Amino acid sequence: MARVLVIDDEPDVVRLIVKVLSGRGHVVQIARDGASALARVKHEPPDVILLDSDLPKIDGAEVCRRIKNDELTADIPVVMMTSSYIDIYDVNTEGGPEAFVVRPFVREVLANVVERVLFRR
Repeated sequence: MARVLVIDDEPDVVRLIVKVLSGRGHVVQIARDGASALARVKHEPPDVILLDSDLPKIDGAEVCRRIKNDELTADIPVVMMTSSYIDIYDVNTEGGPEAFVVRPFVREVLANVVERVLFRR
């Protein structure tokens, strides 16, 4: 069982993710925008972060960079959800996420990617 912070502003997507991950025994916390997510990560560090790339206030790429560039949170794995094309240069770059999930996603793929990143930790 892991603590997963889901950072997404779409209620239907969040409900689906909560259902999938809590059904696999994980505790799911939610942040609706980048600014509140950054505050939450510092005060309640999760085991893994599932982060939407398109967020209000601070976009997902910037949220990820800030998490990875802070020594207190740099070790928290980040899985980025995106509906756009992923360039090979986006993957495994410094300050970037450990993995990507393309939206719309298959439920089992989402859960497996999150758990694979957790296992590597």
